[in-house]
Amino acid sequence: MMPILYSYRRCPYAMRARMALKYAGIQVEHREIALRDKPKSMLLVSPKGTVPLLCLGDQVLDQSLDIMQWALTQSDPNGWSNADPSNAQDWIEKNDGIFKKILDQYKYPNRHPELNPEEVLNTAMDFMLKLMEQSLNATQYLLGNHITWVDIAIFPFIRQFSMVNPDQFTELPLPATKKWLANHLESELFKSVMEKHPTWLE
Repeated sequence: MMPILYSYRRCPYAMRARMALKYAGIQVEHREIALRDKPKSMLLVSPKGTVPLLCLGDQVLDQSLDIMQWALTQSDPNGWSNADPSNAQDWIEKNDGIFKKILDQYKYPNRHPELNPEEVLNTAMDFMLKLMEQSLNATQYLLGNHITWVDIAIFPFIRQFSMVNPDQFTELPLPATKKWLANHLESELFKSVMEKHPTWLE
């Protein structure tokens, strides 16, 4: 039976899961959801109600990183898994922890009227973007000159950050990070997982 993937096109967590599945050559039944009207079948297998959600028969994966790792255990033609575990964990903790919180503050300033938008941007620079720039000045990818799953896991969040205020992002002194981002945006892999799907109905 083909795995079932519940997804939402613009969600960065779902994006990185779709990229890993596509890269590994795993065909799935894609079920595009509406966030305001989540399918009952999805909530039955995972009451948490978040995407991505991968159903593998009796096994259910409801964390994007777990889906990525599962996909790479099935097939890893270009060695995405060849990443130093300690460094990989450091980057993922930065991205999924403090940077995701800052990203939400930056994207939704009306939800955080107590915060100064300029200070939010400076915090994003200090805690994530400057570190990325340093790393990408030294090597082509975050963990060396070979792409790994860490690049794919972080890319959708940097993409989202860059889209909040494109003019402002253009002015930031991050040439290496912008080049890294552009390479991902222009990749056939990314384009292939961003094809539009109609909302799946029960």
